Amino acid sequence: MISVEGLKVEFGIKPLFCDANFVINSRDRIALVGKNGAGKSTMLKILCGMQKPTAGVVAVPNDTTIGYLPQVMRLQDDTTVREETKKAFAGNMQMKEQLDDMNRLLAERTDYDSDEYMELVQKFTQEHERYMMMGAENYEAEIERTLCGLGFLRSDFDRPTCEFSGGWRMRIELAKILLQRPDVLLLDEPTNHLDIESIQWLEQFLAQAPGAVVLVSHDRAFINNVTNRTLEISCGKVVDYRVKYDEYVVLRNERREQQLRAYENQQKEIADMKDFIEKFRYKPTKAVQVQSRIKQLAKIVPIEIDEVDTSALRLKFAPCLRSGDYPVICDDVRKDYGVHTVFDHVTLTIKRGEKVAFVGKNGEGKSTLVKCIMGEIAHTGTLKIGHNVQIGYFAQNQAQMLDENITVFETIDNVAKGDIRMRINDILGAFMFGGEASDKKVKVLSGGERSRLAMIKLLLEPVNLLILDEPTNHLDMQSKDVLKEAVRAFDGTAIVVSHDREFLDGLVTKVYEFGGGCVKEHIGGIYDFLRERKISSLIQLENTNFPDLAKTNKAKESVISPLNAYNDSIYSKQKSNYAEHKEQQKKLRKAEKAVSESEARIERMEKRLKELDDILCIPENASNMDYISEYTVTKKNLDEEVEKWEKFSEELELLNN
Repeated sequence: MISVEGLKVEFGIKPLFCDANFVINSRDRIALVGKNGAGKSTMLKILCGMQKPTAGVVAVPNDTTIGYLPQVMRLQDDTTVREETKKAFAGNMQMKEQLDDMNRLLAERTDYDSDEYMELVQKFTQEHERYMMMGAENYEAEIERTLCGLGFLRSDFDRPTCEFSGGWRMRIELAKILLQRPDVLLLDEPTNHLDIESIQWLEQFLAQAPGAVVLVSHDRAFINNVTNRTLEISCGKVVDYRVKYDEYVVLRNERREQQLRAYENQQKEIADMKDFIEKFRYKPTKAVQVQSRIKQLAKIVPIEIDEVDTSALRLKFAPCLRSGDYPVICDDVRKDYGVHTVFDHVTLTIKRGEKVAFVGKNGEGKSTLVKCIMGEIAHTGTLKIGHNVQIGYFAQNQAQMLDENITVFETIDNVAKGDIRMRINDILGAFMFGGEASDKKVKVLSGGERSRLAMIKLLLEPVNLLILDEPTNHLDMQSKDVLKEAVRAFDGTAIVVSHDREFLDGLVTKVYEFGGGCVKEHIGGIYDFLRERKISSLIQLENTNFPDLAKTNKAKESVISPLNAYNDSIYSKQKSNYAEHKEQQKKLRKAEKAVSESEARIERMEKRLKELDDILCIPENASNMDYISEYTVTKKNLDEEVEKWEKFSEELELLNN
């Protein structure tokens, strides 16, 4: 369908890539991979005709249509969802205008027997038949069907696009592309702003799409599920691997080993030639051999190898204080924006050391609850942050808070402590800031580079509760691996808001699903949750154990979502369980209070024992019986309190289970 020959792109002295040759066939599912800055987005722009190459040919048949989804969307903020989606039918609407013009001419003219009139009749007939064959008369129904399939409500159709989050705006662009039915679909980071449910829907759509697909994505699970071929841009070359991504990784490692051996052999050959030239340069009897070696040296084409893979680098978070047993406790937390209830009856307990995920559709309240935990926004209900909790927060706009007037290296050097300062260059290299890139000023970095720098900075700060809000959006696969290993080895507690299944797999042991104004707990990893999600109905999964909210939402159906309207039979079953649920929560709160008060008493006694230790270390106080007696009594009370705390903790654990 698309043939690429001798493609070359130059932005500076060194070409981005050159002599690229490949063909995109119908039904191909191609993953375009390579490190950041290799030219993946540039390649997509060239394929869709938005950018011209320095040299080479991109041959696209005249009847081939191309749909392009850019990484950065440009939607009109003064249009509604319906109006924006209608742009997909711009060609049909233009054809309709032409047909209307021809119809008007036919009505106005009276020279029925003339050749010109008969030609106009024939042209009108042909164009009208083509218009009807395209199904253009039904485009309104098609728009509604597609938008509803993508999760929009009919009440959303006339809302301005500016009211929607990035993930929903991405769906509007997807709807436009789907309605165009292109022969070739080009997608640049389509999963960056999509939730897990949307990504799964997109996977299913791409599996059924009749045309070819070329996509750029750092979501390993997504490209593994979608693609059957991999194009790698590396060292200025485009290498075609006709296998899925996982198989490509194995083949690429083998190829890199071969490259490395060839590079080492070539370097040895070059060194031998240079030694020979230097040794016999001034010997007349060796002049011919020396000149021959110089010519051979000039003809050698240097072998390039990929940059050293630093994804195996192991990073550790800076040491920090031990937090209390329960860093986050929510009891009947609720958040409203005007008449819209984001969530209600949120009751959850996150234990020290747990790694949990917040998942759900965009706009269901994941980031809102995070902001409540951070104390950035007000809420109703009880939200308690545990003892000694130090929060490290990576927000989606974290990159905007960096000092723009210092370099990348200085940004990290300012927060690094101890031995880690000796490894700053290794850490920066793992996150693609190796070599001269570490000397760049922050103000010249792109948005993605700033996000990576903010992530490195967070890695080095001493925290015991880590909150990551979409941390992988701008990280490539190597950087994600480094981050994942660091979070997995983190001694503290972690809350991860993410749509990246591969990143969450093996990292989290509990999933909190946000949906329908409720938050539901799922024990197990992300794939355990996904399996459960597929076999349960949407209403059961989103609304179980939250009858009060459902009743409220039923009255607000036009504001929130028809999914919140309960079936009467489901509601009657849940109502009987609600009293038990409230009683359980009452016992849980009582146990949590006992644990918390016990921890406070233990802390006071430990503090006093330390003070007495310091006092008794002074020679003149060593035999003071008052201090010795107080120390003995406090130590005994502390031991008794620790036993009580263990008992309270066991009771709390039983209630939680």
